[in-house]
Amino acid sequence: MSQVSKFVAALAAALVLAALPPFAARAQEKEQQKSTDKSILVFAAASMKNALDEVDAAVAKQSGINVVASYDASSALMKQIEQGAPADVYISADQQWMDYGSERKLIDDSTRINLLGNKLVLIAAKESKVSDVTIGPGLDLAKLAGDGRIATGDVRAVPVGLYAKAALQKLGLWDAAAPKLAMVGNVRAALILVAHGEAPLGIVYATDAKVEPAVKIIGVFPDDSHDPIVYPAAATVGAKPAAKFYLDFLRSAAARSIFERFGFSFLIKPSS
Repeated sequence: MSQVSKFVAALAAALVLAALPPFAARAQEKEQQKSTDKSILVFAAASMKNALDEVDAAVAKQSGINVVASYDASSALMKQIEQGAPADVYISADQQWMDYGSERKLIDDSTRINLLGNKLVLIAAKESKVSDVTIGPGLDLAKLAGDGRIATGDVRAVPVGLYAKAALQKLGLWDAAAPKLAMVGNVRAALILVAHGEAPLGIVYATDAKVEPAVKIIGVFPDDSHDPIVYPAAATVGAKPAAKFYLDFLRSAAARSIFERFGFSFLIKPSS
């Protein structure tokens, strides 16, 4: 073989070898993309954690989709989405924050469903002597709290706080109760304050009280004292395809069984 032929052969071999790593890299990228496509990020109201963790496990078992959930106040989560957080699905504890996302073109409105309902309740520590309170006009919540505070979400933004303020105003209890409020970042933080004895009373959702053995429900706010507590769910505008399966599963009889076991009311007809 001539020197030229040898050079050409060597060059050809070198080119083949040089071409292999990109092909391998592309194959690896495809595998990683497949893995990423089977993983979705769900932003959900803090009150949903226990129930939705079970739902997400069922989704993973049935479909192989890995669901990563982030729980906080609906207001905080929507603000994160607005700032570019890569959530695929958003589930709010009220309509207001879902509307906010819709108005700013962050939500795929065609996927929006009103999924769950809840109740607003007054709680105390399990060992508290306070029990069986009838919530209505004339109730002295400040006196009931004594020297302590009434824990709930921030009444300016957090859904449970918004519902609480509306109810207290409707019942004529706001002026007396407002100075006693300990407003926190989400409903689970309010629950913890009561469970740990840091606040004698709390205004939370019935489902929160159900999962915390250290508290008890001492009163239920009348349904007509505030807007209906509704949890809408939707995909974001940049959602991965797997979000569709996830939202479909949320509508299923299997999901309904889980949500109702945790105390939520299921607002839609199950899809299967």
